[in-house]
Amino acid sequence: MADRNPSSAQMQRATTTRPTTTSATFLRKLQENAPNSTQLVGLLTFLVSGAILLMLTGITITGTVLGLIFFTPLIILSTPLWVPAGTVFFLTTAGFLTACGFSVVVVAALSWMYRYFRGLHPPGSDRVDYARSRIYDTASHVKDYAREYGGYLQSKVKDAAPGA
Repeated sequence: MADRNPSSAQMQRATTTRPTTTSATFLRKLQENAPNSTQLVGLLTFLVSGAILLMLTGITITGTVLGLIFFTPLIILSTPLWVPAGTVFFLTTAGFLTACGFSVVVVAALSWMYRYFRGLHPPGSDRVDYARSRIYDTASHVKDYAREYGGYLQSKVKDAAPGA
């Protein structure tokens, strides 16, 4: 029993304990990139929540299709009631929202005018003052021009009809 071959035992240990270089680098890379426990729990949570959401999506689509199958005849038969009711509802809602919008605009305009006439200078009052002065200047120029041109016309009328 003592005549064991030491070189064959060392060879077996060498092959079992020392992997080849390609497998050693592969195992080393695998250990470096192995997920830690936090990443593993995150992945498991992602998979479970994804499966639940996929199942809920399937149930929702199935319920919608079955509801359409069962209620389509009722919808088709009651369409003459739904179309006028929908039209009346739409027009009522549109009218109410339009009235609310116009009332907000009127209140804002009245508030601005109140502040303007009280002399509190609301935003945009400088533009109104500038426009008012431009209108006044234009009106005075038109009046002066009308006086000059009116005198010219009076003289032309006297020339055309001396007795008039």
